[in-house]
Amino acid sequence: MDFGNRLKTLRIKKKLTQQQLADLLGLTKSVISAYENGLRYPAYDVLIIIARIFKVSTDFLLGVEIKREIDTSGLTDEQVEALIVLIDTIRNSN
Repeated sequence: MDFGNRLKTLRIKKKLTQQQLADLLGLTKSVISAYENGLRYPAYDVLIIIARIFKVSTDFLLGVEIKREIDTSGLTDEQVEALIVLIDTIRNSN
């Protein structure tokens, strides 16, 4: 997945429109669209702000760090905690 797709996925998950994200970044909607379509890439300072907004690393945004997410919506707190324990157990078994 490239930067544009990552950005779009994160934006949609956070329920932001392109205009809302543009407003947060002090940019225009067309710039956000260009980012998402791979026509432009953000400047370094903008990349850092994007990472902060979505609470991800710049490495993740750029595809250097591959992180997977698990949708836990609909699960109870206990079920989420059980998943965390299971993941930690699997990590520690390697």
